[in-house]
Amino acid sequence: MKIIKNSSDQFGAIASFICLIHCVATPFLFVVGSCAASCGAHLPIWWKVIDPIFLFISFIAVFQSTKNTSSHWMKPAMWITWSLLAFILINEKLQLIHLMEEFIYLPTMVLIILHIYNRKYCRCQTTKCCAAS
Repeated sequence: MKIIKNSSDQFGAIASFICLIHCVATPFLFVVGSCAASCGAHLPIWWKVIDPIFLFISFIAVFQSTKNTSSHWMKPAMWITWSLLAFILINEKLQLIHLMEEFIYLPTMVLIILHIYNRKYCRCQTTKCCAAS
């Protein structure tokens, strides 16, 4: 947990990037899965639960990053982006409204960019700047 606390932006950017790879790979795996299903094979169960795992990991990264940022606009930007990502993932599971599958890419890429930007430009050098924000 100390690694996440000290490197939350790097951790968040990596987790978001892996999530993006997962999102890009999913359609291809469904094609392979549908072909395999006709032969009796099924997609692994872990593939279905990986979305909530990524969402939880990104929550921890955003939480830690917003605690340690010196930028006032970074906090709402990260939380709004994470909320949009959470809404899209929950909507995908519950099918509340029809959204194109590609919508998931936008908040994922924005989170990657925000974590990288925050790591480079908005890190607190002392504990005072974070406490005042």
